[in-house]
Amino acid sequence: MLNSQRIFVDALRRYCAGRGIEFEIRSEGWLIVMRRGSKRYIAFGYDLGLNGAVAHRLANDKAATAEVLEISGVPCIPHTLFLSPELNEYVPALGTWEAMLGLLDRHARGIVVKPNEGTTGRSVFMVSSKPRLELAVNRIFASHLSLAISPFVDIDDEVRVVLIDDRPLVVYSKNRPSIIGDGKHSLLELALAATPPERRSSVLPGMVATLDKEELDTILPAGGRRVLNWRHNLDSGAQPMVLEQGEVREACTAIAIKAANAIGMRFGSVDVVQVDGAWRILEINSGVMMEALSKLHPDLVYAAYSAALDKVFD
Repeated sequence: MLNSQRIFVDALRRYCAGRGIEFEIRSEGWLIVMRRGSKRYIAFGYDLGLNGAVAHRLANDKAATAEVLEISGVPCIPHTLFLSPELNEYVPALGTWEAMLGLLDRHARGIVVKPNEGTTGRSVFMVSSKPRLELAVNRIFASHLSLAISPFVDIDDEVRVVLIDDRPLVVYSKNRPSIIGDGKHSLLELALAATPPERRSSVLPGMVATLDKEELDTILPAGGRRVLNWRHNLDSGAQPMVLEQGEVREACTAIAIKAANAIGMRFGSVDVVQVDGAWRILEINSGVMMEALSKLHPDLVYAAYSAALDKVFD
């Protein structure tokens, strides 16, 4: 998909067309220039410019976000920062490898290693051994100057809350792909049969990365349910389910607002996860990407971007 074909770009185009605002696409769709009278407004990537520089930088830095949330008393999944050897003048004299191994030793169920900056969900590894840790670290440092390590936890549910000035615009859960055993066919056979061809490119790679060959060949007992991916990313095959008013929506919205206020963010998305029955913040993003959600709920996505644009042109 070309950048200029993103739902974000189309939402801005529609908004401007309906209000007589000049609209221009630059930089192959990444830069949007809007003009009303003598005033010019800029949108870059998925950022409308509503957040201050510090809030934007914090939201783009997983380890920094976790630290600010911790000192603000907002429950969150901790993330520890590690710098690439390319930044050796800023790396502690003892190096970072021993500290990484220490985190692996302290978390018997494993750790998650990911780029410290970025929102795509790529290059995210679940690690439970030293060789896999070394592989993950090398792959991330090949293209990033920093990474973050968090403990691996069993996430019962993950909810994304899109906010504008403490008001929830969109709240949806991310349902991971799963299958039900029949006592006859292997996990892989059932997954192939249950996954529509158009979704296999997103579901199957995550499944193969999560499960080894022995697990893929396992025959599940009849009625047994198995999740195919440990991650909740929509790009990995999870399906968005819009939440209506209720206890879960209210709880997630409340903690998301606290998190947004802690870093000073006006417009953005907050990922909230349920672990051991309690809600915590996983990540915050100041750029609001809703491409996957728009395939099922385009009107909701257009309305959310319009609400944010109202603040831009207020």
